[in-house]
Amino acid sequence: MSFIKNFSQEVNQVNKLTLFIVINIAVFLIINISGNIFDFDILNYLAFPVKFEQALPEFWTIITYMFSHDHLGHLFSNMILLYFNGRIFCNLLFEKRFVFVYILSGVSGAIFLLLFSLLNQSSEMATISGASAASLGIICALAIYSPNLPINLFGLFEMSYKYIAMIVFVLFTIIDFKSNTGGKISHFGGAFFGLLYGYLLKNGDDLSLLSYYKFAKKSKLKVVHYGSTKTNINDDVIQKEIDAILDKISKSGYENLTKSEKEKLFKFSQKK
Repeated sequence: MSFIKNFSQEVNQVNKLTLFIVINIAVFLIINISGNIFDFDILNYLAFPVKFEQALPEFWTIITYMFSHDHLGHLFSNMILLYFNGRIFCNLLFEKRFVFVYILSGVSGAIFLLLFSLLNQSSEMATISGASAASLGIICALAIYSPNLPINLFGLFEMSYKYIAMIVFVLFTIIDFKSNTGGKISHFGGAFFGLLYGYLLKNGDDLSLLSYYKFAKKSKLKVVHYGSTKTNINDDVIQKEIDAILDKISKSGYENLTKSEKEKLFKFSQKK
């Protein structure tokens, strides 16, 4: 029991974005080792079946598919997409929300494709796999929550995040739609959940808590307790501090924040 407890504590200390990327890579290696060395295609048991009659008994695949990739190019493109956008998401909205949006966007993508297959009985699609629907949910949630967040691209020019999200969606979904059509249909489901989550969060409702709460902007004053001292903090001041910190993140990265700024950003995210 102590081993399990210690292992659980170590996992909790790992950055969730890094953990998810490691899981994706590990599953990819297992798929390829099992197929090339043992001649056993484990992807058949991890990919999500498009047909309802097969998806129901293989219910676990609605989770496993979003961590499974069939070839290196598939894995590489999705992990690059997840890494750069996941960093921004975690810095702004924090890791607990990242895990929730990733999983639920992936689930939404699978359900969206399943409904499509029920309507389109002539579909020849068999299974889908990959993290793209989950990653697009992360991107769309952030694009709705903070559309004008400035992003410095390659140190050459600055662009609002909403335009980056649009470009990514077009490149990964609209262009060459006939190639891997099933996977790209699931993108719409992942993007839909991301948009919904981002919209609700921006208006003060956090689905990841499974109960609604109002963000700092909903009330004019907050009372914060520091030991035995009570301090009234005006939300306008808080918002200005957050904006200043986010602006610094967009220009020089989260790692360049001071310890005090990181603590403030964390505390602001915990206010209910």
